[in-house]
Amino acid sequence: MQRSGIIILVAFLGLSGLAGWYFLSGPTSTEQDKELRYELKRQSFSIQVTATGELAAKRSVKIRAPQGMRAAGIYETTLSDLIPEGSVVEAGDYVASLDRTELAGKMSDVQTELEKIQTQLEQARIDTAIEMRGLRDELANLEFAKQEKLLAVEQSKFEPRSVIQQAELDLEKTERDYKQLLKKYELKQQQAVAKIQEIDALLRQNQRQLKVYADLSEEFRINAPEPGMMIYARSWRGKKEPGSRISAWDPIVAELPDLSDMISQTYVNEVDISKVQEGQDVAIQVDAFPERKYTGKVIKVANIGEQLSGYDAKVFEVIVQVNESDSILRPAMTTSNEILTGTYDDMLSIPLEGLQSDSLSFVYKDSGSGVVRQEVITGLSNADEIIVEYGLSEGDQIYLVPPPGAEDANFVPLDPAIKEDIRKKQKEAEAKRQAEALRRKESVKDIEPPSNSRNSGGNVIIFD
Repeated sequence: MQRSGIIILVAFLGLSGLAGWYFLSGPTSTEQDKELRYELKRQSFSIQVTATGELAAKRSVKIRAPQGMRAAGIYETTLSDLIPEGSVVEAGDYVASLDRTELAGKMSDVQTELEKIQTQLEQARIDTAIEMRGLRDELANLEFAKQEKLLAVEQSKFEPRSVIQQAELDLEKTERDYKQLLKKYELKQQQAVAKIQEIDALLRQNQRQLKVYADLSEEFRINAPEPGMMIYARSWRGKKEPGSRISAWDPIVAELPDLSDMISQTYVNEVDISKVQEGQDVAIQVDAFPERKYTGKVIKVANIGEQLSGYDAKVFEVIVQVNESDSILRPAMTTSNEILTGTYDDMLSIPLEGLQSDSLSFVYKDSGSGVVRQEVITGLSNADEIIVEYGLSEGDQIYLVPPPGAEDANFVPLDPAIKEDIRKKQKEAEAKRQAEALRRKESVKDIEPPSNSRNSGGNVIIFD
């Protein structure tokens, strides 16, 4: 029992010693208080919008599947083979091949139909020959019968009148039968010719279809239209690789990009898109080569937002022209784009966490004799800070978090006349910024945007 008491006493003394060491050697309340303050000073203030992008060639030659797929009734097929991405090809070099299974089935069906039609044509010719021969024989027999009837009429001229009339009637009937059979022969001949022409036309139609399929089969072996470095095409399903489906409405298999003229395709959150305008400068860094820096300009801003996978909110496509040409840059490389939306010299700014909002904007300011709630008028902001247009001066110290007793601090309002004057100046400054935005847009109007971007754009977007 005594031993247990000794152990508890030793533990208590040890904990007490540790606690004393912490309070004696830890930061003092004055030092902690200083860490929560921010002293205002005039400095350059920059507003940037940061977005991840992907390099793409501004211009590229499309390597397409045969254009005749849809006309042949083949609306989708499989990419059975494709040379490795990044391969350098010459004009006419083999690039890819498409699966011919469906096409071969259609060719087999047409070939079978051709054989069937050829048999029908031969049978029609034989049947026509037999039928026409029979009619010709009947005509010949009626010709002989007509001669006999004519002879009977000649021989009966000395016979009684009734015998003569009977002979003449027999001759007339034979002549009428001959004319009717001759007309039937002519009609049968026309009918036979029409029937054979119909079958022959169907035969030629299927022969042409078979030739279309045969020519298309040759085009299922795809060759490079021009020299260049090949990259795989992409669709909403992802990268087109061997085994991918190729649609007649999206026949692009691969591309031969112009690597001397690159862009960065990026998507900006709807919260920040109001800050982005054409003509703004961009600092570009390629993730694969972080030691290299590039510059660019915004040349296109989409007017319509879209919901993309991987983004929580709607995004707008922004196209950035890369100013520099570098042989190491490749399509699909990831870029970090810092769009400089504005730079303002000699400005007072405070961290965003130091700004308090109720019905009015204010900060907790150290007045020298205590803490006051100072009303302020703020301006533009970036991701970390916000400009203070009025209410604070250089050297003032504010609290980043409400200090003890903040709820009882006096409120120092601004003169309403001054506030109204500041608001007018802010509107004038905004008008100047919009005029500058239009000027920047003019500076890039001659830069041709890529034709394969997702959305139409190009206008300066002004948000109230």
